[in-house]
Amino acid sequence: MTKESLLELLNNYKKIVTEQLTQPETVIQLGLIFAIYIAAYGLASRIRAFIPLLRKAPDNSQGYPLLHLIYRCGRLLFPLLAIIGLRFAAEASKLQITTPWVFKIAIVVAMLLLFHNFVRLAIRNKLVANWFHWVGTPLLFLHLVGLLDDVITVLDSIAITVGNIRLSGYGVVRLLIFGSLLFWLGRVSNATGQTIIRRQESIDVRTREVMAKMFEIGIFTLVFFLMLQVLGINLTALAVFGGAVGVGLGFGLQAIASNFISGIIILLDRSVTVGDYVELEDGRTGIVTQLNMRSTTLETYDGKDIVVPNEKFISSTFTNWTHKNFKQRYRVDFSVAYDTDIRAMVELIKVAVSEHPQVISGEQVPIEERPDCEIDSFGDSGINMFVEFWMEGIDDGKNRVGGDLLLIIFETLRENNIEIPFPQREVKILSNETKQSLP
Repeated sequence: MTKESLLELLNNYKKIVTEQLTQPETVIQLGLIFAIYIAAYGLASRIRAFIPLLRKAPDNSQGYPLLHLIYRCGRLLFPLLAIIGLRFAAEASKLQITTPWVFKIAIVVAMLLLFHNFVRLAIRNKLVANWFHWVGTPLLFLHLVGLLDDVITVLDSIAITVGNIRLSGYGVVRLLIFGSLLFWLGRVSNATGQTIIRRQESIDVRTREVMAKMFEIGIFTLVFFLMLQVLGINLTALAVFGGAVGVGLGFGLQAIASNFISGIIILLDRSVTVGDYVELEDGRTGIVTQLNMRSTTLETYDGKDIVVPNEKFISSTFTNWTHKNFKQRYRVDFSVAYDTDIRAMVELIKVAVSEHPQVISGEQVPIEERPDCEIDSFGDSGINMFVEFWMEGIDDGKNRVGGDLLLIIFETLRENNIEIPFPQREVKILSNETKQSLP
């Protein structure tokens, strides 16, 4: 092609474009497009001003991911309303305009701009945003201009068959595109759902964590089955195979399944929660530090961890000291001599014990919860006494109160010259004459 012919071809195209642009139909379409954009911009501004969620961004984007996402997507109102107006105008203009090609181009451009803005506003990950730009934009353009079906046909014709398996170019591209999309949607949905679950203050912390973990398992299970659909795998055959495998695993993993279900039951009836002080049937005690789906961890006061299968809390008896009430009653024992003024001594001990900061006492406390000193029994060497008292928490670890009270009782008795008895024996040494005189 010579230079003269090329110039002539360009001039012809220029003449055609000029004629099309100067036609009354084209001018009318351009005017309507301009009016639609002005109206869409004004309506979008009014809607954002009317809805508080779209008017002002949430204070904490990490704590309110859905609210912040809605606020960002609110900026898409303008292009979305413009597309709706253009579609309506294109359909209505068919009665008066024979070739509404300007409207079609405007709709394609508006759709591409809407997609670009959505990726920019909704997707914060730079790598994922670039993937959507470089892969999603061409696919959307081909779909809008009606060429996507032709491209799919060409890709599907490029195939390799191995036995009953047919691997086509369209299948590989579909797997890469939709697989990446499903994986990203799964991660985003998982992160958003877990954040929402963890913000539910009405649910205890460990229950929120387990619910978040179950939500994560559910999301990725759904993504897995959708991926199988994308691959074209027959789920009916997979269900039969999975049932056979499930029966085999059921016998081998029966204990694990039992502990898993027991963990769910514990979470639902809340018989054990994190922070409870639990005493097992065999006498071992500890504070619940972890509630997992298979086991529960108890931390003893000497720094050891006891891992208890969840099934034990369903099938065995255990004592939860702090399930509904953190107040506990304890007692300490001591003895005094028989010649002690018991009534006066009892009042002295009550006052001394009440002064301990961790002992519940005072006029506002019910009389049955105040410190009390009573006679337990009459011993061989003295009168056996005991002191009952209530306190918050467990008498161990950092709340070791019993030892302090024994010291307080000892000092109080010594300061008031009250004798603490101890076993005494009288030993007689007999002489030889005495031994011979004995029968």
